Amino acid sequence: MEKSLVNDNPLLVPLNKQQTVYDGFITVQERDFRMRIVLPPDRQLKEAKYKHPLDVFSLVFDSSQRLQQSADLVGFILELKTVLEVVLKSRPECRSIPPPQYYSQLISEMETLGWDKLLFIDTEFRMLRLKAEDSAGRQHILTVKLKSKHPAETPECSADLPVPLAINWTAQSTLEQLHSQFLLVLESLSEFWDVLDEIDSKTWILEPEKPCHSDTTRRIAIGNNVSIKVEVDPRHPKMLPECCLLGAEHVVTPLRNKLNANMHLWNPDSSVLHNLQDVLEIEFPSPATHEKSSFNLECGICYSYRLEAAIPDQVCNDPRCGQPFHQTCLYEWLRALHSSRQSFNIVFGECPYCSKPITVKMAAQKS
Repeated sequence: MEKSLVNDNPLLVPLNKQQTVYDGFITVQERDFRMRIVLPPDRQLKEAKYKHPLDVFSLVFDSSQRLQQSADLVGFILELKTVLEVVLKSRPECRSIPPPQYYSQLISEMETLGWDKLLFIDTEFRMLRLKAEDSAGRQHILTVKLKSKHPAETPECSADLPVPLAINWTAQSTLEQLHSQFLLVLESLSEFWDVLDEIDSKTWILEPEKPCHSDTTRRIAIGNNVSIKVEVDPRHPKMLPECCLLGAEHVVTPLRNKLNANMHLWNPDSSVLHNLQDVLEIEFPSPATHEKSSFNLECGICYSYRLEAAIPDQVCNDPRCGQPFHQTCLYEWLRALHSSRQSFNIVFGECPYCSKPITVKMAAQKS
């Protein structure tokens, strides 16, 4: 009985005279899956075993157990096909194994681009990291995630850039052309990075602690408990950046007045750093003249400088005090005191050091 059922299925062929071992394929969604069924000498399904090298569907059920519970082999194969269809729809990585020509195409493209440009490739040959160098010698990494129908499908590309990475791709495009486009993008941002490199090398940067290529802001130390946060436009890096002065009000107010009064002096042909010093009428402390520890004042509540990514940016406005605090620390401190009062997201209270009035906004919630 079982012999006729097996022979009715052209996908399976017996491997021995006893017809107890069958080998073949099952086709689902235009993909062939290897399968082997081993029957006992009496050729009854209740002792049968199902074997497969790529066990995609073992995540769903025990294939051998289901085989033993099936009424006949044809019923088992139909159930197996149904399970496979469900698994392939729910697991894209299972259904999109590239054809052989994908790998030969990838190797050919890498040989043209140059293997020296390849920093990393994953075990599935899908995700690549390609290195690139701009005209100033800065190192960059382009991450490329290829689709199974490469090059017919547009790959996903990402990089540490201050602007979205726009790539033109057609079915005839190659990795070499992709890399060349990336180099052009880097050159279009070269002036932006030159501006920030000068600021980084000639001033003390309080934030970010370790700037990356996508960072557009810098918090520059001006003095004890006073700094300026600038945001440079990647497309117009020589123009006046957005500026925010941080520190005690009695120190910040004169600087803010100078900034507003001298904006007309901004010269796009001069460096951003030179312009900032001109409009603020100051000289920024630099690594050549000051130690960074001069500006790394600890929070007066938690006695640390960095609290996760934050540094003390709330300062007592009393000139005789000037103690800095982390925003979160000061907010939680004042909120715990019965003498403090809150209006919307602002807490009013007393400085933990000098007892003079101090206010703080509620710390922004992390997304």
